[in-house]
Amino acid sequence: MRRTASAFALALALSAGAAIAAPVAPPANEPPPPADVHPELRAIAQAVRPAELKDTLTTLVGFGTRHTLSETTSATRGIGAARRWVKARFEAISKDCGGCLEIVTPSQVVTGPRIPRPTAVQDVVAILRGTSDPQRVIVITGHLDSRVTDIMNATADAPGADDDGSGTAAVIEAARVLSRYRFPATLVFGVDSGEEQGLYGGKVLADYAVAHGWQVEADLNNDIIGGITGEDGVIDNTTIRLFSQGLKSTLTPRQLRLLNYTGGEVDSPSRNLARFIATLAPRYVDNLHVRLIYRTDRYERGGDQVEFLDAGYPAVRFTERSENYTHEHQDVRTVDGQQYGDVLAGVDFPYLAKVTALNAVAMAALARAPAPPAGVAIGGAVSVDTTVRWQPVPGAVGYRVWWRDTTAPAWQHSRWVAADAATRDKDGVLGFTLDKVNIDDWFFGVSAVSADGYASPVVFPGPNGDFARRVTAAKH
Repeated sequence: MRRTASAFALALALSAGAAIAAPVAPPANEPPPPADVHPELRAIAQAVRPAELKDTLTTLVGFGTRHTLSETTSATRGIGAARRWVKARFEAISKDCGGCLEIVTPSQVVTGPRIPRPTAVQDVVAILRGTSDPQRVIVITGHLDSRVTDIMNATADAPGADDDGSGTAAVIEAARVLSRYRFPATLVFGVDSGEEQGLYGGKVLADYAVAHGWQVEADLNNDIIGGITGEDGVIDNTTIRLFSQGLKSTLTPRQLRLLNYTGGEVDSPSRNLARFIATLAPRYVDNLHVRLIYRTDRYERGGDQVEFLDAGYPAVRFTERSENYTHEHQDVRTVDGQQYGDVLAGVDFPYLAKVTALNAVAMAALARAPAPPAGVAIGGAVSVDTTVRWQPVPGAVGYRVWWRDTTAPAWQHSRWVAADAATRDKDGVLGFTLDKVNIDDWFFGVSAVSADGYASPVVFPGPNGDFARRVTAAKH
């Protein structure tokens, strides 16, 4: 069945992270919070064009195969031709915005179980530098490479329309739309290679981010986001799944033991990033519902966001609600009337446009907002009150202190705290006490708010909730 907006009215309010209870009003003598309605975000969503996405995807499919081990010298076929076309497309977008994009092609020579000979895995990346806080970085990614049934077959036609031409098209369209604006933080548009052979392109870009000292607040990875007809027979053009990690990959054993005792296993920055994105959909993207999935990826599967997570960065994965496995990783053929293979006909462009619009809106909202607060901590043991503390955030005129039931999936209650209404200790740390809110019974967090009402994602106390990159343990 084809779902409608009205059918999701209740689901949107609950799973998209809308407040279950009204925010607690500040005292009458405190200034009210800034308005949080942003016409610019609506304009960004409406600027995404299905026709642009279709043109891009048609061109990508036209390269025959984009297998990582495929032809690199041909002008018309293989991964090399596809990479050069993506680079030219970014250059054309940059020309339209007066040279606003810096285009780089980071690469690494790799070998592995699916890359038996040394091969250069190259990404194509466009960078829109931030105006005032350029080291704060918001990334969107999709992978360019494609495959058929035999993962080592680099010569057969592998159209890769949905997996992951759809994600690549979304990255390019987001660049086209967002390049018309300037943001305080930097936006990065990454088209990766080597994903099907072992997530190599994601590692190339994550390593590039580390080497350049980027403070990555989010990687929005888009992989298989254009199909609406699942193998289960369900047709759904209104739901996008959003996968997010619960525990940071870089926690130490000691941090894990403490977390296991105090709680917070579902409050990594990636998880709160996903909640943040989910609140945007019902406000700015018509007829799109975000289904939050509390997993890093689909069961025993992966995507390029995993490499960002392993590097210590927050990252999430967008994937269509109804995957069709007869289209994924298949030779193109028809058997008993059943179409196999990842062909253009499997992509619904109005749906792809909605998912792309949500990505663009999320990038803009994150880049306009202040940085997520650092140093968030709570205190109040053996007390009926809870005190929340955090470091002041440049550009924030105030903060929201959040709390929710420990079994609630989304943040429920909040209190607006103007910057000058928070307490400040001798070290400059801000604090606020929630009267008669017992620390034993709730989870807590803080978000920073700008003068024009853009808010950061909520930050949970402690190392699992911190958005800052701190790699103190080996990957696991």
